[in-house]
Amino acid sequence: MKRRTILAALGGICLASTLTGIPAYAADQTPIAVVEQYLAAWNAHDATKAADLFDEKVSYYDASVGKPTVGKAEAKAAVIDNFMTAAPDLKWVMRGDPIVSGNRVSFEWTFSGTNSGAWADGTPATNKSFSFDGASVFVIENNAIKQQSDYYDALGLYKQLGLM
Repeated sequence: MKRRTILAALGGICLASTLTGIPAYAADQTPIAVVEQYLAAWNAHDATKAADLFDEKVSYYDASVGKPTVGKAEAKAAVIDNFMTAAPDLKWVMRGDPIVSGNRVSFEWTFSGTNSGAWADGTPATNKSFSFDGASVFVIENNAIKQQSDYYDALGLYKQLGLM
């Protein structure tokens, strides 16, 4: 009888998450699982799903910008939407094994695509392909990305796009 109760409860959770559009995540995910879902959402070109993994007060630091973007909606617009619009075929690949320490995850990566859309700052598409390397550090709290910091070769990206 207990097994039926548990299965019915799990079925109800899955049904409720489907009806409300909220993903049914494990009650307590590992930090690396959250980051892997985030990368998968980027690679599926699903900006909403990627941003759904942010904490409401996420702090997103891009070293090439020099100051953090704070807030889920702000980070989605300034970073995720910006890159997905500018490079709709983007691919973000983790290189090697991530380093996980408590609620922190860091890894090196390669980001590539074709700049076939305009950038948020009004820079028009160059229609040039690009590939650049970087590293990210994530802080995960309550199954959400509380902080993301990205460090990459922005000059190399700009040169590949013919912007410098």
